[in-house]
Amino acid sequence: MTLRTATGDDLAEIMKLERATFPTDAWSEPMLRDEIASPHGRYVVDVEAGRLLGYGGVRSVEGAPDSDIQTIAIAAEARGRGRGRALLRELLATAYRRGAIGVFLEVRDDNPRATSLYASEGFTVIGRRPRYYQPDDVDAIVMKIDLRGWAAERGVPADTGVGPIGSETDAAGPAASDTAPTTDTATEKGWC
Repeated sequence: MTLRTATGDDLAEIMKLERATFPTDAWSEPMLRDEIASPHGRYVVDVEAGRLLGYGGVRSVEGAPDSDIQTIAIAAEARGRGRGRALLRELLATAYRRGAIGVFLEVRDDNPRATSLYASEGFTVIGRRPRYYQPDDVDAIVMKIDLRGWAAERGVPADTGVGPIGSETDAAGPAASDTAPTTDTATEKGWC
């Protein structure tokens, strides 16, 4: 497993996985292009043998106290191997290094495996958004994590080579290399 910052060159492969994972509510190509290019976030891809097997993104403005996990998706054949957890940890480490104190996310109510993954990393449920996911009429469970506690438990230093916005090194760091869990509790459907 190799995690690295996504580039515009990854967009076509990301879109294939996006459409396969989220058939009813996939992000559009222009939306994902803008997300990948934004200096206010970081998208990470999981590549093995030249093939993109997963991606995830965090919206994290330098110095802002809160960040948001935007998405995580893992190819169906690559699930259950710790890839979702590794992506999540890399995104959380990015937010922490940019100065965030808390990270929010929404997860589909019909995705208990993803909810379980997030809870196992320290996220707690703080609310619900009825019928958030359309056209499926599925509620969103809103979750939050205290990054200071998460980073302290995992020994993530505040500065591990991450420079100004958008200049994160691709040295995997503690989050990407920590794949100790062999069971990825990220979703059967692959979305978060």
